[in-house]
Amino acid sequence: MSESTTVIGRLASFVARSRVPSPARRLAASAVFDTVGVTLAGASEPAARIVQSMAADEGGSGCRVLGTSLCVSASNAALANGTAAHALDYDDMCFVSLAHPSAPLVAAALAAAELGDASGAALLDGYVVGFEIEGRLGRAMNPRHYERGWHCTATIGTVGATAAVSRILGLDEAATAHALAIAASEASGLKENFGTMVKPLHAGLAARNAILAAGLARRGLTASAQALDGRQGFLAAMDGEQRSFADTIADLDERWELLDTGITVKLYPSCAGTHPTLDALLDLRRAERFSGADIERIEVDVDSITPTVLIYDRPASGLEAKFSLPFCAAAAVLDGRVGIDTFEQARLTDPSLAALMSKVTMRVDPALDGIAPPLTQARLRVRLNDGRQLDASANGARGYPERPASDEELASKFLACAARCLPRERAERAIAALQGMERADHVRSLMDVLTAPTTGGRP
Repeated sequence: MSESTTVIGRLASFVARSRVPSPARRLAASAVFDTVGVTLAGASEPAARIVQSMAADEGGSGCRVLGTSLCVSASNAALANGTAAHALDYDDMCFVSLAHPSAPLVAAALAAAELGDASGAALLDGYVVGFEIEGRLGRAMNPRHYERGWHCTATIGTVGATAAVSRILGLDEAATAHALAIAASEASGLKENFGTMVKPLHAGLAARNAILAAGLARRGLTASAQALDGRQGFLAAMDGEQRSFADTIADLDERWELLDTGITVKLYPSCAGTHPTLDALLDLRRAERFSGADIERIEVDVDSITPTVLIYDRPASGLEAKFSLPFCAAAAVLDGRVGIDTFEQARLTDPSLAALMSKVTMRVDPALDGIAPPLTQARLRVRLNDGRQLDASANGARGYPERPASDEELASKFLACAARCLPRERAERAIAALQGMERADHVRSLMDVLTAPTTGGRP
């Protein structure tokens, strides 16, 4: 079989040659905007600061770390920005790839664009082809790959981010094919590390690996043309749902995953599996005006995958709390909102929150499996002390493609995120710069407003 007829050859041809439609580019611009915001917010989180410190120690220059004054190597900038983007679990989701697509895609694309002095349009095209590759791999791999314990942001995300970098750096088909094959061997990431600093590190590693894979292929490093679909390749070794990629890549360049399935923007900084419940519960609270003191118990039915992600009944840290349905539900009832500050350590010792958490139960309803993408369905029963039972169902949440976030919601989220490391005036300039990204001749010029004033070069 010639290289051009292998799966990797087909993907490489698409990455290098496809013409990105304008609507997909516009969606990519919105995703980049949202992801830059959550990266700025996450830049001060402990996991991000640790990675920044290591990047500073290793030296290098040429690429910026958002929200800091650091200028480091492209691979370390991708690592640091990818980790920060996912540090608050506030970055977007895709229910086809079952990944957080934009954290590694944007981190890798920004580093590649600075490295290659690329335009904003080139960055956006790289994002789109990377998203497409992730979607096609996700359709063949999931849900089995995800259920077996692989974190798709790190596994599928590594290959998708490599496609983005290859496009931005202008690799030809042959080099792109080798880059994708190298990425297949780099891909890793375990769901067992959810609720720890390693989960956001997964996004950073995927972005860094993309810079490494494309850079090595650009310099002539070669790899197997069957690295994705061979007998011991990515699909087989990482326990994909299907036995072939043939069906999922057949309509590349004809159908665009980004336009068909879209991106899920998060309006709560917690695991996406909590969002349907949070939406329904907050709506009930507003309509019925109950408080935590009124609750006898809250019962939530979910699909079978949700408990493999929401693994903490009694979280011991803010990171664990993002993967705890009892915590998120109790906080929503008590506060009437869920924001970045919800997951500060002090909240974990709030006795009223702890008492209400004990009244929240989650159970699997097999009837919810297969009717919609995993993590998108919830059925609630809120039993009050006065004997009333309030029922609600959720099919997705606000921010999902069917219920997209408004421009005002996105801008408000961006400003709240950017406020953690940038002055208001600089944050507003950043909004204007990012909204004009497609017209920017050089991504480097956009990065100036996304970095903090100089503080001696240390994070």
